[in-house]
Amino acid sequence: METVHHTILFDLQKSAGARCINFGGWEMPVQFTSIIDEHQAVRTSCGVFDISHMGEVFVSGSEALDWLQHMLANDLAKCPVNGAQYTFLLNERGGVIDDLIVYRLAEDNFLLLVNAAKIEEDVAWLEKHLGEGVTLENRSDTMSALAVQGPQAARIYRELFGAEMPARNQVTALHRCSALVLAATTGYTGEPGFELFFPNALAADLWQSVLNAGAKPCGLGARDTLRLEMCYPLNGSDLSPERTPLEAGLGVFVALDKPGFIGREALLAQKESGLPALLVALRMTEKGPPPRAHYPVLVEGQPVGETTSGALSPSLNEGIGMAYLPPALAKPSQAVQIDIRGRHFAAVVEKKPFYRPSSYRAA
Repeated sequence: METVHHTILFDLQKSAGARCINFGGWEMPVQFTSIIDEHQAVRTSCGVFDISHMGEVFVSGSEALDWLQHMLANDLAKCPVNGAQYTFLLNERGGVIDDLIVYRLAEDNFLLLVNAAKIEEDVAWLEKHLGEGVTLENRSDTMSALAVQGPQAARIYRELFGAEMPARNQVTALHRCSALVLAATTGYTGEPGFELFFPNALAADLWQSVLNAGAKPCGLGARDTLRLEMCYPLNGSDLSPERTPLEAGLGVFVALDKPGFIGREALLAQKESGLPALLVALRMTEKGPPPRAHYPVLVEGQPVGETTSGALSPSLNEGIGMAYLPPALAKPSQAVQIDIRGRHFAAVVEKKPFYRPSSYRAA
């Protein structure tokens, strides 16, 4: 039987009325009030998500940078101290083991924020390739994390810490109750916001402080619709070991000119021979149920792929999704149909993202 994990805040959230689901082995709030209500709170004011299920892996040592350059697809040498970078952990075939964010805390000290369902696999892969002069420390069990997202996030940050929220893709060290708190501005919703990483003992205090400052508690349901409107991929759905970042349209985060990283040769070969598929955005143009993952996608009645993600967009009030399609069918305005429980509904390939928040500050 699968072990179900809980964050430190689970009991507090349940007592506040959270409805929970199993997500990657973690029982997590899917909503507190409603997905639409929480989604709109993030788009118009501010919401807070418990993201303590995600993993915190620290890498340090004299050879840490060179080793991570070998392990990760992006060019970490371009990430300054106190900066953050989106990147990939790839297998030898160029497939995505995990997508993650690296925070550079010092010249030779890094925090890897990894997906909850991939903590054990990622750590095992990293340990398998561990080199001299590198220390790897998995602190996922001793740390908690919150994501505060929305146009009011900067005000809440000032209220909590008496300082201005850092610019996007930054990380800074703070202290609360004599404990170290890392504050980052990477986000997963398209709105301004910040993430906090801290010892478990601070979880209840920081959660309540953020709520007292005006943030609405939000669950994974709104987190999914928010990220899908921005076409941010979800590992295990839109990304997998069988798909490369190039197929996912994320080649900008892969430094093919950087020699020696795992998966590079496979990616170069794929680029040379041509991509078998591309991850595209699909918008429903016919009234009907919203798409979900694993629905067949057809062109002129013939199957050409299947959806990887799908939902009703609360911002657009339309069904949206993503799917891998042959490159010839991946251009915006391409008409498709989505098979939803045996009925074919019209949809179209859309330019990414579906939604562009007016408050969004580009990276």
